[in-house]
Amino acid sequence: MYEQVKLSYGFDELEPHIDTLTMQTHYGKHHATYTKTLNELAEKAGVTDIPIEELLSDLSVVKDPALRTAIKNNGGGFYNHNLYFSIISPDPASEPYGVLKEKIDCTFGSTDELKAKLKAAAIGQFGSGWAWLNADKDGNLSISQSPNQDNPLSEGLDVKPILAIDVWEHAYYLKYRNLRADYVDAFFKVLDWKAVEENYDRVTG
Repeated sequence: MYEQVKLSYGFDELEPHIDTLTMQTHYGKHHATYTKTLNELAEKAGVTDIPIEELLSDLSVVKDPALRTAIKNNGGGFYNHNLYFSIISPDPASEPYGVLKEKIDCTFGSTDELKAKLKAAAIGQFGSGWAWLNADKDGNLSISQSPNQDNPLSEGLDVKPILAIDVWEHAYYLKYRNLRADYVDAFFKVLDWKAVEENYDRVTG
């Protein structure tokens, strides 16, 4: 059974950057629905024992095309949101550090430059989707964007996301309306670089 990530903070604790009502609907309704639907579909397909990263990386194990598409969409919604909610915090580490910091500086020049490129990817994603910071097993970093609930795993990019910015309207529209850029700036204020570093270590370790 696939389980929705447990929050280490209350719905109101990310104020004023991410508002309480958005958290209630985003986590409590949207993400919960993706999780419930994924479990129903996975049971029907007989793939409940496959870890979600493996499943999204090789959806060919689901033989029925319609079921495969539904699992891709809802499995992506489940996985993407689990990552998103796990890297934000009311008391975040405000800057990267350690090996990740060194790699960011080497790849992008600085943390500020990385943020600028991530913001550009998030703003530039047409319609609903995601912006990602990815790592490969050798520690190399890259930025990508995905439509809908796709992600680097389902896209076969041979990298794993370590940071996710949700740019579906349900992630920001109640507070920021059409000002996606303002939402992305607010996201960086609650982004916990300690969690991102831990994700990086898991990919490279």
